[in-house]
Amino acid sequence: MSDEKYKLHPVTAIINVVKALKDLLIPIAIIVVANGFNLNFDYRDDKFFSEMVPLMFLFVIVIGTMVNGLVKWMTFTYWFEDRELRVEYGLFVKKKRYIPFDRIQSLNYKEGIFHRIFTLVQVQVETAGGKSGKPEAELTAVTKMAAEEIENQMRKVKQMGSSMEEDQEAALEESSTVIHKMQPKELLLLATTSSGIGVVLAGLFAAISQFSQFIPFDAIYNEMAILMKFSVIIVSFLIAFAFFVAWLISVALTFLNYYDFTVTEQNKRLIITRGLLEKKRVTIPLHRVQAVKIIENPFRQMLGLATVVVESAGGSFSGEKDKRIVLFPLISKKMLIKPLSELFPHIDFTMTPEVTPPKRAQPFFYRVDFLWMVPLIGVLTYFFYPYGLLSLLIIVPIILLGRWQFKTAGYLLNGQQITIVSRTISRVTFFAEKKRIQVTQGSQTYFQKRKQIGSARIVVMSGMTGASATVRHIEQQEVETILQWYER
Repeated sequence: MSDEKYKLHPVTAIINVVKALKDLLIPIAIIVVANGFNLNFDYRDDKFFSEMVPLMFLFVIVIGTMVNGLVKWMTFTYWFEDRELRVEYGLFVKKKRYIPFDRIQSLNYKEGIFHRIFTLVQVQVETAGGKSGKPEAELTAVTKMAAEEIENQMRKVKQMGSSMEEDQEAALEESSTVIHKMQPKELLLLATTSSGIGVVLAGLFAAISQFSQFIPFDAIYNEMAILMKFSVIIVSFLIAFAFFVAWLISVALTFLNYYDFTVTEQNKRLIITRGLLEKKRVTIPLHRVQAVKIIENPFRQMLGLATVVVESAGGSFSGEKDKRIVLFPLISKKMLIKPLSELFPHIDFTMTPEVTPPKRAQPFFYRVDFLWMVPLIGVLTYFFYPYGLLSLLIIVPIILLGRWQFKTAGYLLNGQQITIVSRTISRVTFFAEKKRIQVTQGSQTYFQKRKQIGSARIVVMSGMTGASATVRHIEQQEVETILQWYER
């Protein structure tokens, strides 16, 4: 291999600065707003120190950030040597990282606005042993030709360790197959049935709270009082309009994030691409998938829709620490069995849980909620009597939710596979093979022991803490059955 050293594209300096300033956006906004947008250049004024020093301090931080971004680009080099990708960076403290090509699981790519302007790409190197959620190395901005050269070098090293027949098989498998591609109407449904509208409204209220001193709430309140005197319909229209705007923003964000969402299988790898302004691509070796989850929130469950998530021991979207990767953001439950069965033939996705909690376990699904609910009701009733008594109505939805969770919970053992269904609000069906499970544990509280019931939990490797599924409040002997199944 050539030991010629390569530099990143000069746009790296700009990207580093923009990324750092984005992280400082909230502190900058707080300092500027707290300062009252005042610019006082008269050093003889008594208020000069209190008004200008915070801004001068902020200016120094911004300049330091720009210099740091420039230094990162100037000192960063990478090269290929001794079947390794080698990276070196740092000005006063030199840091070196040697990554054997045969340990690299995937090369993930991201194209932001600056990347697209200059036809560049960001490369993130994922290895088999990476558990921190961060890539082993990140090349912020390189040409697409340079990214292809890295992939070619990796392929050469891996082919040197394989036989000729394996090479021929690999050549045959290079053809890619599109597994799933989202359509615009599915993106619309995804935005409508997700929690994005609530997130937008929460963000709007948070922004309003930050600038509350500049908003004439008294005048707005007086106007609303006048409107309510004339017509409740107008007020209802304004509320509906606010939700409609939040829905439009949620749809726009969904389109930006999931535009052209495509899942492709190539050479026993899943390749997921998505994004409009910032295009991302993640590669997941199929043998690194530890578990599959089908998630249905109440709205999607009524419509027969679901989200499919895979827990991977390696590979994540650029900049995301979680190893929980969305395979199908939104898909009909009738249509998901076929693609999942083709990708994971060893898992039976048609099996439904046969073992459910006994009737005597039903109160356990809402009993714990009373620990925080009863004191809350007591406080509200005491301070806001008699209207505080209305808080007693919260008991009804808590019990109904507990019954819903009780009706949903269950598990099934099918050879080397376990299927666990549970619910907090959304229904989650967890599929895992025995060989992928890292930990299986049973638990039993004092009150569960009196009723001869318990809970069982399994953990698969995913990220730093792993991904888990719990079947709660089942017969004690069923907990023992799960533990014995795993031990054998």
